[in-house]
Amino acid sequence: MAQILVVDDEVGIRELLSEILADEGHQVVLAESAGEARRLRERSRPDLVLLDIWMPDTDGITLLKEWAANGQLTMPVVMMSGHATIETAVEATRIGALDFLEKPIALQRLLGTVKRALRHPEAVGAAPRLALTALGRAPALAEAKKRLGQLAQSAAPLLLRGERGMHPEMFARLLAPPAAPFLSGAEQLAEASSELLGRAAGGVLFVPDLSRLGRTEQRNLDFLLARAEKHKVRIVSFSPLDLRALAEKHEFDADLGARLGELTFRLPALREFAEDIPDLASLMLAQLVEGRFCPRRRLAIAALNALRHHAWPGNLAELESVVKDLALTSLEEEIQLEDVERALAARGTHAGVPDIAFDRPYREAREAFERVYFEQLLAREHGSMSRVAERSGLERTHLYRKLKALGLPVGRREES
Repeated sequence: MAQILVVDDEVGIRELLSEILADEGHQVVLAESAGEARRLRERSRPDLVLLDIWMPDTDGITLLKEWAANGQLTMPVVMMSGHATIETAVEATRIGALDFLEKPIALQRLLGTVKRALRHPEAVGAAPRLALTALGRAPALAEAKKRLGQLAQSAAPLLLRGERGMHPEMFARLLAPPAAPFLSGAEQLAEASSELLGRAAGGVLFVPDLSRLGRTEQRNLDFLLARAEKHKVRIVSFSPLDLRALAEKHEFDADLGARLGELTFRLPALREFAEDIPDLASLMLAQLVEGRFCPRRRLAIAALNALRHHAWPGNLAELESVVKDLALTSLEEEIQLEDVERALAARGTHAGVPDIAFDRPYREAREAFERVYFEQLLAREHGSMSRVAERSGLERTHLYRKLKALGLPVGRREES
């Protein structure tokens, strides 16, 4: 039968639920706090969780949000409470809870809910998707999320601009209302029909890279764009090139591009929100472990620092590739600094210096060079401020001010 995790701070309820569910043939695991539930969840994925809302250390809603943000909400969760409001139940459902049990829990209601939950598709364990929900330590990413939140209030077509490898779908998903349809992929443009718009009604149709669209796909996109408003569908697209370059280098229809770019938003490159790289890498690794892609793994602090201070010219796609490499090739459960150095060296990604545009004003060109210069130094010295100061010939106080002015993360201060 199923493995069921029961999380409740009241010993009487834990014992009662355990007895009932064990009589039904299930294996029951008990946790008296959110902290204990968190540790049990990290070790394995239960088939079902019965989660109390009110607990002394962390409430159930917060734990549910944490699992959702970490890609660990891959099993059905049923919330329990004797004092919850309708608003709380609605919030839990919006986050991802399957159902809600009101205490005292009636026997038949409990058994019926458990039976239905174990038949739910999520019990099989869908592959978790990387999301920006719990990220935003860096000002650049926090600001981008806020601005996209404002843009989500509009229905006008939106063009996302940015570097390749940025996984723009992650950002585009922030524009879709909760529980609304989100259809993504250029393959959606193989058909240009009202049926497709019907499936996306009330949500977002996302086109991941305009520069890869042929003429037939452009015509189909034109057809959909003309009818999107009628079906309450928002068209969101991404391009690594500006509209002029799209038209000149990829024969993209200039009029279509202008209508798709009625609103335009620039996505920050990964190096612009380097403070979030440790969280991103840990989340990517947790999802690989959760999807049984690799054995249990975790990243050491030194390894996380090395990832944070790498320049990442390939952006999120490159980071994701390196994390997969580390997950499969590291010999120990804890991934060390040496593992990261080996993975980066194998890719030859140590000194990939981005191009600097020489048509910029002197002040902008100098700032661009300084940013690249210090990014490379931080990556080479793994964030050691003492070694970066020594190599650059700057005093530490001056170095801290310079990095802050350039919007770069400050490395390890403890070294001297």
